[in-house]
Amino acid sequence: MGHKTPISNVIKNSKKIVLKVGSNVLRNDDGTANINVFKNLTDQVAEMMEQGKQVIIVSSGAGIYGVAAIDKWSRRNDMNYKQALCAIGQVELMMVYKEHFAAHGIHVGQMLLTREDFSDEENTLHIRNTLFTLTDEQVVPIINENDSVSVDEIKTGDNDTLSALTACLWNADVLICLSDIDGVFDCDPKSNKDAELIEEVYDVDGLLDEIDIHGKSDFGTGGIATKIEAARKAARYYIPTVLLNGKKEDILRKAAAGEETGTVFFIYEEKRS
Repeated sequence: MGHKTPISNVIKNSKKIVLKVGSNVLRNDDGTANINVFKNLTDQVAEMMEQGKQVIIVSSGAGIYGVAAIDKWSRRNDMNYKQALCAIGQVELMMVYKEHFAAHGIHVGQMLLTREDFSDEENTLHIRNTLFTLTDEQVVPIINENDSVSVDEIKTGDNDTLSALTACLWNADVLICLSDIDGVFDCDPKSNKDAELIEEVYDVDGLLDEIDIHGKSDFGTGGIATKIEAARKAARYYIPTVLLNGKKEDILRKAAAGEETGTVFFIYEEKRS
């Protein structure tokens, strides 16, 4: 029979970790890039690697850094400019990751993918081989949607899907999604002060029947729904998913120590048989 395992045990017992970082985590309230979050995040990942863990990061944020580089383009709604901003911002994003990981003597590798890459058998083989090679050599793969060719990602949500596909392909032990809320609530916590955090989920398929995700906020279809769908995809490969608030300092350390909570999607052990 399966049993309830705290988030701390899930993280501690996982060697292969896919860490998805949402764009809202990486920016300040005014929309500018939050360098402090980057430093804290990379410090925690470096600490995990010192503990013998392997980490793949699926990171949003190219659009944010593109605007930071050429702000005047942000006022243009033309899709070509949005994709161009992502192309510029991806370079800036990788430079920040490179700089902060270099402080720990860790190299990073960039992989720009689309969902279509995972539907091609030969492509998935090459992706898998590259991921295993990088992580075996203690290099951190930084994966992002190829925004300059994928229009869907600029809308919302594809990196949640991408992180789940990556976790499944790499056979990860856990998928950790960092966003700007503590986890799954029964309704939008940003508009309802009485919203209650759902800390443990055993039935991913039934969850959407229990919570209210309607509306146009980030909690709706562009936010928590895509994370629940990512958890469902990971569950099919017996991979638990943890949702945490990446805005909180030392969130990975504290969650591993049992000092912070979020939402964990469990996998029953009997499903493996």
